[in-house]
Amino acid sequence: MKITKNYEEVHKSCIICNSCRYCEGLCAVFPAMEKKREFSLKDMDYLANLCHQCSECFYDCQYAPPHEFNVSIPKQFAALRQYSYEKYAFPNFLGLAFRKNAVLSSAILIFSLFFGFWSASVYKGENTQGDFFAIVSYDYMVSVFGIVVLLMVLALAGSVAKFYHAIKLKNLNIAVFIKSLKDALSLKYLGGHKNEGCTYPNEKRSSVRKIFHHFTAYGFLFCFIATCLGAFYHHFLNLAAPYDFAQLPKIFGVIGGIMLCIGTLGLFVLKCIADKNIVDDQSVGMDYVFIFMLFLVSFTGLLLMCLKQNSLLPYMLWLHLSCVLAFFIMAPYSKFVHMFYRFIALLKYNSEEEI
Repeated sequence: MKITKNYEEVHKSCIICNSCRYCEGLCAVFPAMEKKREFSLKDMDYLANLCHQCSECFYDCQYAPPHEFNVSIPKQFAALRQYSYEKYAFPNFLGLAFRKNAVLSSAILIFSLFFGFWSASVYKGENTQGDFFAIVSYDYMVSVFGIVVLLMVLALAGSVAKFYHAIKLKNLNIAVFIKSLKDALSLKYLGGHKNEGCTYPNEKRSSVRKIFHHFTAYGFLFCFIATCLGAFYHHFLNLAAPYDFAQLPKIFGVIGGIMLCIGTLGLFVLKCIADKNIVDDQSVGMDYVFIFMLFLVSFTGLLLMCLKQNSLLPYMLWLHLSCVLAFFIMAPYSKFVHMFYRFIALLKYNSEEEI
């Protein structure tokens, strides 16, 4: 079985790394390894999600391919990370569906949702003056998104709770939480062990991956803030969309959308040109789909503002809503969960360092 073989390969590599210890100063993974005498399946899930795939250890390792020991921590951990998204998914079968058929599942989902928004549209061909609710009614939009977001939150909470319970996090305190949050927000372990850049997508050191990750993460955060501000304006200030460029929902939305486009495109290109020795071919497909979905969400959102007075606005709105909704449905079973799993892994690592 492929998954069993992956665990066997990682187990062997961890034992070799623990004996060698040449890479113990590179990142958090190797000090965490050294605290283990044996490696259970859950230990390996923890280490795989603690790994940021900076790949510095691969280029420093004397036992990396073509050596017969075949130690390839970045590639082997990438495969386990992808499997952990399915393993701890809630419910499990949806994780399997998205992992094995990522492109097909996403395409069918977007097409189905587009048809749903089109068929439920109240648009009759008149000039909407940029009013989205004249195309898709407010009640329908809020009802559909409300149900999907609620189910997404429940699925995410179930997945995160399963992972948290599995790795047995102990000795958690406020200092550990703050340090872990700082490490996560600053992407500390994507900077190289001396903060001189990591060796991804190849052996040459660069901070470009860290930069694109920051664009993606904070672009997503800005878009989330824009959505929350839009809801606040609508319900508490009685100010309905569309908003002017000088208003906060539009400011955060535009900045966030541009940042997301830059970040996702950059990460997509880096994955395409990455050294094949540090990339797991079986898991990279879902990564591509996740990044491309994020790009579609941001790009179609920006296009909506450009087509405000255009006859194509209804079609772009249906497409944008379909992409956003598809992303929410996919999120608990895609790489989106890695931010939660990695943060929990950082919590465990920093709590063990406190002992």
